[in-house]
Parts: sequence; structure tokens; C-alpha cells
Amino acid sequence: MSRALRSNTLALLALLAVIGSVWAGAMAPAWADATLDKIKQRGKLSVGIDGVGPPFGYLDTQTGKIEGFQTELARDLARRLGVELETVPVVASTRVQFLQAGKVDLLIANIQWTQERDEILSFAPTPYNLVGGAAVVPRNSPIKRWEDLRGKVACVSQGSNFAKPLKDTYGAIVKGLRGIPESLLALKGGTCDASVHIQPALYDTLNGESAAAWKDYRLATPDQLIPSPTVVWARRGETDTVAWVDQAIQDWHRSGSALALARRFGVPDDYLRSANQKAQRKQFDHAPF
Repeated sequence: MSRALRSNTLALLALLAVIGSVWAGAMAPAWADATLDKIKQRGKLSVGIDGVGPPFGYLDTQTGKIEGFQTELARDLARRLGVELETVPVVASTRVQFLQAGKVDLLIANIQWTQERDEILSFAPTPYNLVGGAAVVPRNSPIKRWEDLRGKVACVSQGSNFAKPLKDTYGAIVKGLRGIPESLLALKGGTCDASVHIQPALYDTLNGESAAAWKDYRLATPDQLIPSPTVVWARRGETDTVAWVDQAIQDWHRSGSALALARRFGVPDDYLRSANQKAQRKQFDHAPF
């Protein structure tokens, strides 16, 4: 092969490589965003929700399934797609892995936006709730402010976004456990000085059906720890799914359906009332904020 022909051949191959790369780049989003089509094809939407944890989830003793606020939100998404709903209880330590591994299509749990999660997952930017942390302590505990946790052991769920501010801002010794039940058990056993989790769940523990078992405990602080937007999570890059879910969440706020569900199941509704009022003016919050 002559030098000129060899040069022209190499140039042609290089051009074809560039064209192929551009074509693949243009086509990749269409493949990556096929989740909604796949859900419709199989006729089922799989959603990861928190386990039994009033006021967000309750065990239906007749069906053995978890019902409540999160399940109803997931059920509405399935209805919009015209498919059946499968709910999968998830725990803080493994819920992200469940989503990434494709065991669920979405996460509708009490998972607040954080920069770390934003870097590995995608999310619908309109929050469906706003939740912060609270600390349960023995009634005779000297802990009355977050600052009082300095040098004390604070039990949280593994992967909790409360761990970093507890350690870095308030100097607590953070101990990660599987979930809220294990954390509360550790508190009763004296393993930790405080159990720190989302405020509504702990409030329900102290004031709900199990209140008698917690008469010697109280919420330690009047203010919530880092109130953060609670969002619906999807796998990284699934932009069509995220856009579709975001429209549904805006509908929940505009129609007041999310607010109605919160009142039905006893979920604190301060944020949802505000979101509903803003939605009437066609204004929506976007995480992070």
C-alpha cells in the first residue's frame, strides 16, 4: 500500500470513528431512558418504600403489606402508568443499592436530598415533603439542645444524612444501626444517649399506639436537625423517568392530594400546606434549597 493510500485510509477510519462516537452519544440517552417503556411492557411499577414506621407506613394485618402515605403516592404513579404496583420495603443501609441494582424502579421513602446522593443517583427536583431530624432521649437526660450531644453517643440509621452534622457540627459520637427499631432498642439498652431520626416517626413513637412503652422518654430539642427536601429517587441518568415523576409531584401539590394524604395518615403537613398554596400560584420548590 502506498504512503498516500495508507494516509487516506487512516484518515477515513478516524472519521468513521468520530461519526460512530457521535451517533452512539446521540443514541445513548434514548436507551438509558427506556425505564418507563420497560415498566409499561412488564405491567408493573416497583417502588422502594420505608418499612413499617408510622405515620408513613402501617402494616395491613389482612394482606401483610405496608400501607400508608408512601404506598398511596406510589400507587398514584402506577395508576398514571396503567400498571400494577409492587412495593418493596427498604432499609437505610441498602436502599440505594436496591435502586442501583434494579431491584426497584424508584425510591419513595424518607430520603432527603444530599450532595453525596445527588452524585450517584437522579431525582425529581420538586420535593414531595420536607423533613428534619429529632432526638429521643430518656426523660431525665440533661440533653435539651443539639449542642448537648457533644461527646455523647447518638444512634442513627446507617447511611443517614444526620450523621455528618451530628459529628461535624455538634461533636457527637455517631453510631450507625440498621434502622429506627434497632436504634430505639439501643437507646433503651443504654448503648446510646440519643436516638436521632426523622422527627415525624419519632413523634409518632412517643405519642402513638406505643406511647405507654415510651412514657420515660421525650424529644430532646424543639427544633429539627437540618430540615431537608424529601425527593423521589431514580437511577443515575434516567432523565425521562425523573421528568415524568416531577410532573406527578407537581400535580400532587397543585391538586392538594399529597396534603389530603398527609392529613389522612397523620403525617405533619406544615410543608405540604405551604407547597399547596405555592402550587396554586404556579410556584414550586426545587431541591436543593
